[in-house]
Amino acid sequence: MSVPTTMFRLTGRDYPPAKLSHASLIIIDAQKEYLSGPLQLSGMDEAVANIARLLDAARKSGRPIIHVRHLGTVGGRFDPQGPAGQFIPGLEPLEGETVIEKRMPNAFKNTQLHETLQALGHLDLIVCGFMSHSSVSTTVRRAKDYGYRCTLVEDASATRDLAFKDGVIPAAQIHQCEMAVMADNFACVAPTASLI
Repeated sequence: MSVPTTMFRLTGRDYPPAKLSHASLIIIDAQKEYLSGPLQLSGMDEAVANIARLLDAARKSGRPIIHVRHLGTVGGRFDPQGPAGQFIPGLEPLEGETVIEKRMPNAFKNTQLHETLQALGHLDLIVCGFMSHSSVSTTVRRAKDYGYRCTLVEDASATRDLAFKDGVIPAAQIHQCEMAVMADNFACVAPTASLI
């Protein structure tokens, strides 16, 4: 059996990590819902700190920043009127930064995300946020369909343990597998330190 490699390499379509100086930063669902309760994610301290580093670097270099916010139902998860639906402290948008509100895992679905990115004129996207196995990977997959080149920040994303059959798959394993899937054919996967 041959040594595994990525579909990107096999087809000659691999690319290096985006440079923040030439990319738009997309932060997906950095909301308080993920800090506690049944949707609390593993590795949040590191992920939030790294998103803050990316956010600071993007602001200092004047790069476009897009905050994606999931809208749930009033009284339910991601309640847009309650505290859980609000942005994590330190990751809130500043005046003038774009906020895209979504109701599906795919941040392009029924939103102005594609039009916003087209107006900016950037094909390179740096993507981070939550959850790596859900809204993050779903959005990255759709971005590829539109022709964007995504760099997915592996240590600025996180997920949770998932129930499967009669057991539980640990969050670290879910996250690692999702990063491998993304790196195979959907995004360049890179750590925060390589981007700032």
